[in-house]
Amino acid sequence: MNTTQGNARTKEHTLSTSVLVIGTGGSGLRAAIEVAEAGTDVLAVGKRPRDDAHTSLAAGGINAALATMDPDDTWQQHAADTIKESYDLANPRTVEIVTKGAEQGIADLERYGMDFAKEDDGRISQRFFGAHTWRRTAFAGDYTGLEIQRTLIHRAEDLNVPILDRVYITKLLVADGRIFGAFGFDVIDGTAYRIHADAVILAAGGHNRIWRRTSSRRDENTGDSFRLAVEAGARLRDAELVQFHPSGIIEPENAAGTLVSEAARGEGGILRNALGERFMERYDPERMELSTRDRVALAAYTEIAEGRGTENGGIWLDVSHLPRETIMNRLPRVFQTMMETQMLDITTSPIEIAPTAHYSMGGVWVDPVEHSTDVEGLWAIGEASSGLHGANRLGGNSLIELLVFGRIVGRSAVAYSADLGAQVRSQSAIAEARAEIEDLLASEGTENVRALQREVRNLMTEHAGVVRDEAGLLAGLEKLAGIEARMSQVGIHPDIAGFSDLSHAFDLRSSVLAARATLECALERRETRGCHNRSDYPEQDPQLQVNLVWSPATGVVKESIPAVDPEVAELMRTEEISQVGKLVE
Repeated sequence: MNTTQGNARTKEHTLSTSVLVIGTGGSGLRAAIEVAEAGTDVLAVGKRPRDDAHTSLAAGGINAALATMDPDDTWQQHAADTIKESYDLANPRTVEIVTKGAEQGIADLERYGMDFAKEDDGRISQRFFGAHTWRRTAFAGDYTGLEIQRTLIHRAEDLNVPILDRVYITKLLVADGRIFGAFGFDVIDGTAYRIHADAVILAAGGHNRIWRRTSSRRDENTGDSFRLAVEAGARLRDAELVQFHPSGIIEPENAAGTLVSEAARGEGGILRNALGERFMERYDPERMELSTRDRVALAAYTEIAEGRGTENGGIWLDVSHLPRETIMNRLPRVFQTMMETQMLDITTSPIEIAPTAHYSMGGVWVDPVEHSTDVEGLWAIGEASSGLHGANRLGGNSLIELLVFGRIVGRSAVAYSADLGAQVRSQSAIAEARAEIEDLLASEGTENVRALQREVRNLMTEHAGVVRDEAGLLAGLEKLAGIEARMSQVGIHPDIAGFSDLSHAFDLRSSVLAARATLECALERRETRGCHNRSDYPEQDPQLQVNLVWSPATGVVKESIPAVDPEVAELMRTEEISQVGKLVE
């Protein structure tokens, strides 16, 4: 490490590595592990502590066609379910790679020491998740993501992977269209970091925090990956396709949006409105509570919008009819969460929930095979990327995605670094990144960052929530333009507690860019498909079976989707996904 002094305001550290991983959640750690196992230098950087990454909140399970419970399950059927339930917007090649590689992903976790729930004879237990043909969701209680994160942290420590916590990356460094590192700062003491790298893997999550009620914590998933990639020259794909999880808690306010795992429905939980009606009979009488997330979320939204919700604007999820032993063994985290947040005993009382912004199914445009971007030397994985989920993500698919592509991208970055003939640098790019931070610190603006963030969340909730229409989206864009104009007057005030204001200012920039991409893509997708519900276009449009690719320079461009492999296509249900019950307002 080289340590140099910057201006009088901040110190600046200079680091060098072969592969830089931005994000220390599951996808970033899995990629870093692959690089380290290949014997190549790697550095992982995250703005949150590694043990508090978003992956740790994933509860219900991880998908792989292991056929431990249902011998007829295959990767082809997993692929068929994924594509069909994506409303035909998933990239078939990406889906094939994930579903084929899923078994290896599980084996990797076991090799690293993860202990999955097992049957008495030693088989990995698997349970149903919504819209899966077979039981293919492996799990560790209802804290699967937490166990995966712990396992990956331990493996990274065994390999001596250097991890920098609480370092906020503000800009990717690019010279002549090629990545050469990143710039950022320590969120505690403001020390600047200039990191030179041959290859950069972007694993900094999605953008669901830009809605008011969300399953993400306060300062995560603010669109960081989207802004970093776009400013470096990459594009976004399907930003409008955001999954609203059916079951986020409503109270208390500081915990609003915290998820009640889909495992609660998987184990037999029942949804009822304020009238006591089991309302999923109206929306998906065959699958009921095991329907897809988009259908259950829309059903809940509709019940609430039509006046059959609770006084707090929610519906009820009830597991109290299940044996107490089942709840304590299969849903321990749900039990603990509700006791801690509301002193509610779910073995005797129902849970009040409402739809909550949960997952970015779109993200940075990547090649379907290697997840490389438009920028040479830059990859994106996990929720930062796009291609697997289309208009509806199956529960359990995101965790297996990060394992499969973490391995693939790690290897790809290693090969790229090894083949480089020369390393590029750009002093002007470094100066620009440094100036961004210094200018914000020197600003005497009067606009409050937190207030502007709240305005972004309010406008996205009002105009781009579960149900959208043209007038609302245009109104949202008009409000967003006003926020964009006021951002230059933001005031930054570092104090003894750290440089959180500076972090929030960059979060705001990311959120505004992500919001614009989302609104413009949602305006262009004039149909109802999966998570994207247009009340003014309630039908699915075959002409819009395309991905929408966005950049500031080009706006929204339609991208065709490759044909599905015939073997997988045969396993897909032949009937169209019914629109009945999709929109009743």
